[in-house]
Amino acid sequence: MNNIVKISILMLSVLSVTLSNAQSLKVSKTGTTAASFLEIGVGGRAQAMGGAFVALAGDASALYWNAGGIARFKTNEVILYHSQWLADTKFNFAGLVIPVAEIGTFGFSFTSLSMADMSVRTVEMPEGTGEFFSAGDLALGISYGRSITNRFSIGFTAKYIQQTIWHMSSKGLAIDAGTMFTTDLLNGMVIGASISNFGTGMKLEGRDTRSYYRVDETKQGSNERIPYNIDLDTWDMPMILQIGVTFPVFQEGEYKAIAAIDALHPNNNYESINAGVEFSYHDWIFARGGYKSIFLADSEGGLTLGLGINTKMLFSENPIAFDYGYRDFGRLNSIHSFSLSIGF
Repeated sequence: MNNIVKISILMLSVLSVTLSNAQSLKVSKTGTTAASFLEIGVGGRAQAMGGAFVALAGDASALYWNAGGIARFKTNEVILYHSQWLADTKFNFAGLVIPVAEIGTFGFSFTSLSMADMSVRTVEMPEGTGEFFSAGDLALGISYGRSITNRFSIGFTAKYIQQTIWHMSSKGLAIDAGTMFTTDLLNGMVIGASISNFGTGMKLEGRDTRSYYRVDETKQGSNERIPYNIDLDTWDMPMILQIGVTFPVFQEGEYKAIAAIDALHPNNNYESINAGVEFSYHDWIFARGGYKSIFLADSEGGLTLGLGINTKMLFSENPIAFDYGYRDFGRLNSIHSFSLSIGF
């Protein structure tokens, strides 16, 4: 285990050096990947803590943040998450975690980003053609996590991803992998690491790329309906390497506080850091705050806040947790998110 601690500290050190040097490169790949909805974090608790959750992953939203976290579940849990996302879109996530004795823990997840139908407009008919189109994204995931020791766990997720817009669609497959390790440092500091969305490229295909050309413009009677398809480019998925730590700050009676810090290395932007804290009373009422995208150039907003209630103090069986998260998006206004977790 000492080797695992050394490796984790080394990875954090390397990423910290990368963070300090990356901004000087002045090269950003923003907008160069497909399936950007995969970058939207899930869970009211995680959102309220600034997305610093890779080492915490304490509820079923671990299916998104770090599949290694589900290996530590002792009971089944389901999570439902909703957020009114940017530009009047709706983001939803549902997850189910099922521990199976002696085998490991299995998980299933569903993610969607949807929008209302929009009118088809053209240059000739700017008020609309009478047709409507829609766009949407979805991802289906199957996860497996297992504890290697009582301190070290690992997990994987296989995902099917689909994006559609009108008559076009794009499909892909991806894998997530994550680990968690509980140390003897700082009264049980946990180190977590994950890599997300390592998979195939995505390419839009469908009848909207079909068009026609005339064989010879100079000759009367030349065939005007020779069909062809426009060959679109293939785009990578938004792969993210995330390494973080979480540790207790203090505990006085029934009052306690924890902190979490994550470092992110995406393939479509500069490196950044997320940080968050959580205060609790009797593990029943929670107040949270955090900040996203620290050190990221040209980021919008970043402040996050939230509250949570856990009924396990009242009901030892089938506890229910309700979490609310607020995220400031600067000029893009703010985002409110809600999640409901039920153990059974």
